[in-house]
Amino acid sequence: MTDATTFLAAFRDTRRPDRPDAVRVGDRTASWSELRRAAAALARDLPDDGPVAVCAEPTLDTVVAVVGCLVAGVPVVPVPPDAGSAEIAHVVADSAATCWVGPPRDGVELPVLALPDGEAGSDGSLPTPAEDDAPAIILYTSGTTGAPKGVVMSHRALRTGIEGLADAWDWTDADVVAHGLPLFHTHGLVLGILGSLHVGSRVVHTGRPTPAAYAAAGGTMYFGVPTVWTRIARDPDAARALAPARLLVSGSAALPVPVFERLRELTGHALVERYGMTETMITLSTRADGERRPGWVGVPVTGARTRVRGEDGQDVPADGETVGRLEVSGPMLFDGYLNLPEVTAEVLAPDGWFSTGDLATKDAHGFHRIVGRESVDLIKSGGYRIGAGEIETSLLAVPEVLEVAVLGLPDEDLGQRIVAYTVVAPGHGTDELAARLVDHVADDLAWHKRPREVRFVETLPRNAMGKVQKKSLLDTAAGAGGGAPA
Repeated sequence: MTDATTFLAAFRDTRRPDRPDAVRVGDRTASWSELRRAAAALARDLPDDGPVAVCAEPTLDTVVAVVGCLVAGVPVVPVPPDAGSAEIAHVVADSAATCWVGPPRDGVELPVLALPDGEAGSDGSLPTPAEDDAPAIILYTSGTTGAPKGVVMSHRALRTGIEGLADAWDWTDADVVAHGLPLFHTHGLVLGILGSLHVGSRVVHTGRPTPAAYAAAGGTMYFGVPTVWTRIARDPDAARALAPARLLVSGSAALPVPVFERLRELTGHALVERYGMTETMITLSTRADGERRPGWVGVPVTGARTRVRGEDGQDVPADGETVGRLEVSGPMLFDGYLNLPEVTAEVLAPDGWFSTGDLATKDAHGFHRIVGRESVDLIKSGGYRIGAGEIETSLLAVPEVLEVAVLGLPDEDLGQRIVAYTVVAPGHGTDELAARLVDHVADDLAWHKRPREVRFVETLPRNAMGKVQKKSLLDTAAGAGGGAPA
C-alpha cells in the first residue's frame, strides 16, 4: 500500500496485480514483483547514502540500478555509456559518487557494486519513501561551454512533472509506453521508464530506435525524437504499423512540419509536441484532448507557469509573432546546479522563475512556439530580431531540403547575416536551388528574413538526442574566417 503522492507510486503499490511483462528492455522482461525484489536487494546492499554513478546502458540492469537507488533514497547519477574518460572523471568527481554500477571503466576509481540476485535474500519489501524534497537524480547537461553541469532533481520534481504529463496525455496504467531512447536523459529515463513505473503503465524499450523496432513494439504511446520520427516517416510500412496506437509524442528538439504532416498522413495521428529541459522536466505540451498544431508545443502542463518577456523585462504581446525570452516556474523545476550556486542564481530567481535561454512566441490562446536558443538562434540583422527556427521551418517545406540549421554570422553592414547550412537530396546542391531557397523564404516569411547565404553540407552535427549542435557549426565558421555571432 502506497501514498499516491509518493514518487514511483504505482511501482510501490503491492496491491496492484502483478504483470509478468511490466518492463521490457531489448529481449529481457521483468514483472512488477521481480523488479521490486531486485530493487529492494540493491537498496539493501548500497554501502552508504552517497550518490551512486550508474553506467546507463539501455539494459534491464540499468533500470534495476536506477530504481534501486531511488527507492533507497540515494541520489543516482546516470552516466552515458559512450562518455569519454575525461567526462566520466568529471561527473564522478563533481557528483562525489561513492560507488559505480555497471561495466568497469578505465579511470573510475570507485568500488564497483554488483547487482544482486533479486531472488536471493529479498522479499520485495521496499524502504520507506524518501522525503519529497530530497534529491533523487543528478543529470549532467552537455552545455555549449565548459564541463557538463549537474542538474539536481528532487523526488517532488520528478513526481509532479510526470503527473502533469499524465493529465495532459491521459496517460494511465492501461497504456503501453514504447521508445528506444537513451537511458541517461530525461526523455528516455525519467519520462519513458520512471514515468511508466509511477503511472503504472507497461513500458517497452526497443533497444535501437529503428522504424522496424517501433513498428513491432505494440505500444499505445510512443516517445521519439525528431530524428526517429523522420526515419519512421521515410518507412511507410513501419509508420502505418503505429496507426493502432493512442498517442505519438515528439520532443527534445523541434519536429519539422513536413515530418508532422507525413506521419499524420501515414498513421492518422497528429503528433503531440512538447517542450522541456533537463532543468524543468516538461512544462509545455499539446494535449491528448486538445489541438495539435504543427510546430507549436502547446500550453503549460498542470502546475507549470510560463511567461514570455522582452528585453525590457515586460511580457511581449500574445500575438503568436512577437519573440521573447521564455521563463517557466513550477514544482517540477530543479533545485539548482550541483556545486555551482552562482551559475544557478543567474538563471533561477528567488521567486522560482527559471530563465530557459530559449526564445518563444505565445498566442492569445496560450499556445507556445519555440523559436530557438537565444545564444545561437536569435539573429539581429539590419535592426530586426529574427528567430532562426521559423526560417528553418520554412526551408524544410521545400522538397529537396532534408535538414537545415540557420545561424547568424558577423556582417559589417547588417550586424549579422542569415546563413542556412543545408542538407539536400543527392545531386540537388546547385546555385539554382540556393537562389530558389532564398526566394522561398522571402515569399513565405519576409524579405528581411531571407538567408543571405546558403551553404550545402553533407551532414549536420547532432548530439545523442538528435539536437543539432550549432556551436560546432559556429566554431567551424570561425575557424574558416566566418566569425561567430556578435
